[in-house]
Amino acid sequence: MLAAAVSRLLASVTQKPPSRVLVASCNYSNDATLEIKKCDLYRLDEGPSVTTVLTREDGLKYYKIMQTVRRMELKADQLYKQKFIRGFCHLCDGQEACCVGLEAGINPTDHVITSYRAHGLCYTRGISVRAILAELTGRRGGCAKGKGGSMHMYSKYFYGGNGIVGAQGPLGAGIALACKYKENTEVCLTLYGDGAANQGQISEAFNMAALWKLPCIFICENNLYGMGTAVERAAASTDYYKRGHFIPGLRVDGMDVLCVREATKFAADYCRSGKGPIVMELQTYRYHGHSMSDPGVSYRSREEIQNVRSKNDPIMLLRNRMVNSKLASVEEFKEIDVEVRKEIEDAAQFAMTDPEPPLEEIGHHIYSDNSPFEVRGTSQWIKYKSIS
Repeated sequence: MLAAAVSRLLASVTQKPPSRVLVASCNYSNDATLEIKKCDLYRLDEGPSVTTVLTREDGLKYYKIMQTVRRMELKADQLYKQKFIRGFCHLCDGQEACCVGLEAGINPTDHVITSYRAHGLCYTRGISVRAILAELTGRRGGCAKGKGGSMHMYSKYFYGGNGIVGAQGPLGAGIALACKYKENTEVCLTLYGDGAANQGQISEAFNMAALWKLPCIFICENNLYGMGTAVERAAASTDYYKRGHFIPGLRVDGMDVLCVREATKFAADYCRSGKGPIVMELQTYRYHGHSMSDPGVSYRSREEIQNVRSKNDPIMLLRNRMVNSKLASVEEFKEIDVEVRKEIEDAAQFAMTDPEPPLEEIGHHIYSDNSPFEVRGTSQWIKYKSIS
């Protein structure tokens, strides 16, 4: 069954825009109408369109963001092996179409909460590469001032990065409840992996969200393995988009940024209309192991990984589609690649040289708004001051 899932995956074929036009664009089209894979539907009469319009500007933007996430994760791998990064570190290279497509399908003021595989979403939600890598190395310039690390990064409208498997499910439902309580049109994207889909708290969140018709999009990033266990060995049903039972769902090609974008727009419109929650399953694939302690080849073959890389890589798919549609040239993408590499190298240099937070600040920022108070250290005689 795993082979069939991999085969099915292979068969499917607010950031700043690029700062300058890299190659004169007079010979290129401004947009193109493209076919995308039809979503599998559950308890829905109709789903997202099977065609979409991609503008040249959006295509170049999506490419640059996906390439930045890819290079950032590869740099994090390098820094981890050089021991600049310690502890837990879960990389998302291979899954770039998910974070970029999701962000492209919602508004900047919508809400996102995810699991510990969060670096890509951190970037698409507006955290700079410099702040992400500095957080990974535990430096003061990190987005959480060096105290959060890989699993605990935050920004406005982005709630992490959560280390407990499935814990973001009820939290996401709570954020959606706040949206409904405030009577605004915002929605919450609540992401979890195929491994977390078997957690009871996910089912509990489904139940409450359906009862109260919360504007919550539950998104299962199905990369075929929960840690080192294939989905067929861990789940009696691998149709994760049907797991809501009483909640409609759709299964999406998570390797195609345009499929993800259109499905997200559809799901967001569904929630904003007051119909309640919806479940999305993104069929995707991670190139690295579960975490940096997992080589990723003891439970799957190198050939399997290479097959996905060569036939269904999300960055390659977008690049080829744009070149074939005369939206951009190969040379243009090469120049973007050079820009991205420079940005990543500059950010990595900062992350290695920025000072670590001083010990006396270890108790700071426990509360967002509170009078200063003392925090006990490792013994009763050691005290630290906490400042909001």
